[in-house]
Amino acid sequence: MSQLVTGEAVVLQVRIARMPTRALACAIDMALQGIVLTVLIALLAGFLFGSESSEALAVALIFIVVLLVVVGYRVVMETLTRGRTLGKMVLGLKVVRDDGSSIRFRHALVRTLMWFFVDFAPWFAASPGIVASLMNKQGKRIGDMVAGTVVIRERHQSMASPPLFVPGHLVQWAQSLELSRLSDELANAARDYLSRYAELLPGAQHAIGEALAARVAAVIAPAPPTQIIAPAYLSAVLAERRRRELHRLSTQRPTHTGPFAPPSPYGVLPPPPPAPGPFAPPPPLSKPRPATVNAQGWAAPGSNESAHSF
Repeated sequence: MSQLVTGEAVVLQVRIARMPTRALACAIDMALQGIVLTVLIALLAGFLFGSESSEALAVALIFIVVLLVVVGYRVVMETLTRGRTLGKMVLGLKVVRDDGSSIRFRHALVRTLMWFFVDFAPWFAASPGIVASLMNKQGKRIGDMVAGTVVIRERHQSMASPPLFVPGHLVQWAQSLELSRLSDELANAARDYLSRYAELLPGAQHAIGEALAARVAAVIAPAPPTQIIAPAYLSAVLAERRRRELHRLSTQRPTHTGPFAPPSPYGVLPPPPPAPGPFAPPPPLSKPRPATVNAQGWAAPGSNESAHSF
């Protein structure tokens, strides 16, 4: 799995397409292109032999046909289908931009021209694209690097990061956390664990969660005021980390308000209590709300349940 970060600082978990799968998709496309080229060149040869045409004209027409089929096919298909050719459709692959959004005509054109003239050009022995893809951690060839794109696998993958929240009774604790020593690798491991929590066996859920919670607790402070289970602990830490990242980004650019503003990971917080005065009425007695538990088994936001030990 790899990660793409959108312009809104949302982390997308994606599965990068590797060289063997991309080579098979390319072979399917080249087989289809070969069939089309054979038919078109046969028709063109019959037309040229049936008329008194010069050899230069025949060579020029054949070159144009080859260029249109080889280059035009990829550009048109990836533009109209937002990153797919017939070979990629068969194998469930898609070309996206580095931020996870769909590609446009300019990306498809740059990728195809680099594919034809650099990556797999016969005068370069078709090696630059293979070498670049094997050396790049995201499997990018030179055309992908220039166009700012990456090929991903669409089938059977979770694209969005897992939902994160801080239980209502732990909001103040989360805001006081020291997260400077929490590395990106450890945070990504915890995020992947939460996204696959429902797919794990009960024993693996407990063991992996305990190990990750212990590693996270060793690099952050302070400890939670109450005992909570590992998934809830990791979710609270990651939610606070994301909240701070969004706040940092919002101070670097104009703040967006209105119905499309990014939601707070804490949900809707209660308004602050009014300042006391000589005629202020006594606060009403509030009854404890029943605890709510989400589908994964830990306390949901705002729950007053005492969580289990992790």
